[in-house]
Amino acid sequence: MPSEAVRASSAGAQMVGRAQESVVQVRSRGRGVGAGVIWDAEGLVLTNLHVVTGRRPGAKVAVVLRDGRKLDAEVAKRGQSLDLAVLRLQEAPHDLPAASVGDSDALRVGELVHAIGHPWGRLGAVTAGVVSGLGVAGGPGGGTRYVQSDVALAPGNSGGPLLNARGEVVGINAMLFGRLALSIPSNAASAWLAGEGRRPRLGVRILPVEIPASLRGPGAPEEGLIVAALEAGGPAEKAGLLVGDVLLGTEEGADGPGSLLDTIAVAGETVRLRLMRGGKISVVDVTLGTSGRAA
Repeated sequence: MPSEAVRASSAGAQMVGRAQESVVQVRSRGRGVGAGVIWDAEGLVLTNLHVVTGRRPGAKVAVVLRDGRKLDAEVAKRGQSLDLAVLRLQEAPHDLPAASVGDSDALRVGELVHAIGHPWGRLGAVTAGVVSGLGVAGGPGGGTRYVQSDVALAPGNSGGPLLNARGEVVGINAMLFGRLALSIPSNAASAWLAGEGRRPRLGVRILPVEIPASLRGPGAPEEGLIVAALEAGGPAEKAGLLVGDVLLGTEEGADGPGSLLDTIAVAGETVRLRLMRGGKISVVDVTLGTSGRAA
């Protein structure tokens, strides 16, 4: 009888094989530029916005299914802050294999994950790794959570799925950060698709940063969010924030990257931010804008 290891390997291969059926190739301007995930059987495909860069809503692209069928699609929705785009197939076949979408909030560091895409033109290529971090990254309108893993990505992987051990899509592979991969969590993608993308925003581009112990005061968080760029005329710039400021939390006590973004997400018109500039901590009132537009 086969050993437990052999049975587990066989089950894993079957799981990946099923997931591959819902991964498509997205072609723009006649060449393969990325991957996409069939999000539902009605003909919606989720991919990265940068895969269809320059394509406005209503623009046409080509989608190639796993079995080689080539279908016409149009860009139905764009989300710049999450780097996501929705494609709508013009004539969705009745046997469209939709992906199984999982709960990205249930991911834990060290968990096994797989990535599927088309690196260097190799259709449906699979790589494996582990979740190495769960954090936040900033877009032009604010910040969003991301999944960090050590799966191998290359040109052609963008827009493809990150799978958990059950074969469920828990992320959309977006970019490389050094040797690590960053993926947009499935829960964030689902909320955006459902139209829940309008949210308070600071108008900054932010990145997680470790705060040296020598600069931390009593009870201060070990990590913050450094302001890497400011939206011209945006809420943060109007409030006097500068590139290089480190956001620590809110005056109400929300410390750390995750807690800070969660607080901002449910904030009203204003938020009082604690920030560090030149080693000194101050509090700044920011009148928030809103983001989540389709374009």
